[in-house]
Amino acid sequence: MSNKEYRLLDNTGFDSLKLCTSSSVPQPGPGEILIKFHACSLNYRDLAISKGHYPLPMKSGIVPASDGAGEVTAVGEDVTYFKIGDRVSPNFNLDHIGGQLTEEAVATGLGGKIDGCLRQYGVFRALSCVKIPSSLSFEEAATLPCAALTAWNALYGVPDKILKPGQTVLVQGTGGVSLFGAQFALAAGAKVIVTSSSNDKIATVKKHLGEKNVLTINYSEILEWGKKAKELTDGRGVEHILEVGGEKTLKQSLEALAFGGSISLIGFLSHGSGPSMTVTDLTMGALRKNACIRAVLIGSVEQFNAMNAAIETHKIKPIIDKVFEFEDLKSAYEYQWSQQHVGKVVIKVSQ
Repeated sequence: MSNKEYRLLDNTGFDSLKLCTSSSVPQPGPGEILIKFHACSLNYRDLAISKGHYPLPMKSGIVPASDGAGEVTAVGEDVTYFKIGDRVSPNFNLDHIGGQLTEEAVATGLGGKIDGCLRQYGVFRALSCVKIPSSLSFEEAATLPCAALTAWNALYGVPDKILKPGQTVLVQGTGGVSLFGAQFALAAGAKVIVTSSSNDKIATVKKHLGEKNVLTINYSEILEWGKKAKELTDGRGVEHILEVGGEKTLKQSLEALAFGGSISLIGFLSHGSGPSMTVTDLTMGALRKNACIRAVLIGSVEQFNAMNAAIETHKIKPIIDKVFEFEDLKSAYEYQWSQQHVGKVVIKVSQ
């Protein structure tokens, strides 16, 4: 039995993704499980890594992609929680089991220094894996490990800042993290504001989430979208912002924020058109709003399990834009890079 897998041979672009075949399937040792992957999903991080734009060290010849879902086909000694046939996903940071993220656990992210999920089979420590929601397909579950868990951590990761019913959540853009954040917020009885530069994407989001459930701002038409967001909350401001833009959107995020609100720093897409903030402006803006500004680096296994329980309880269905075949991986990367998508881009793994 062979094992097909993709390897990123260098960091010069999508042509560096090569499909390889090994002559054997790895077997689990004590405390480990063997996962047969059925689906993977892409994140902006995967694209940045392949183009050499990612700021952290990478391993040469890595198996890409941090997000995957599959079934357990073998278990090692001392594994009691999982059995053959269970539907599972590995957590992004393999060593982030619970509690605060450590510097050591950051180094265990999949698809960077540790082989990821774009392969037919992979061995993982059982403690680093979760059972996926029974209500989801493998394609749907493959969207959860990074985008969904990041959004969940942003809204529920700080005990005294957790999302409450009636609050307002602002999400930037229509990618996976933002749309999961919107879905979790609506499930919690919160209000949602979605920003985008595309009226077509805004219409698609309303179709998925409900015309009456979300407020929207086209930031290419309303450059001072922070002020507009405050207007939409009767001047109070929004309690939670999922900040995926970075330096060029922070100014507007602080403008939109309610006093005592939270900004979760998630990405560095810088899709705003405004100037970058100075350190002084950022400091004074945060002080004026008594803001909680926090970096979010995915989440723990413990949080993953809690999120999956909420997904099942509220019957949340991930928003998938397009599904690609395993052999057509380069097209999936190019499609996500084009930014045409609303929601997640998924790859079916060859069986």
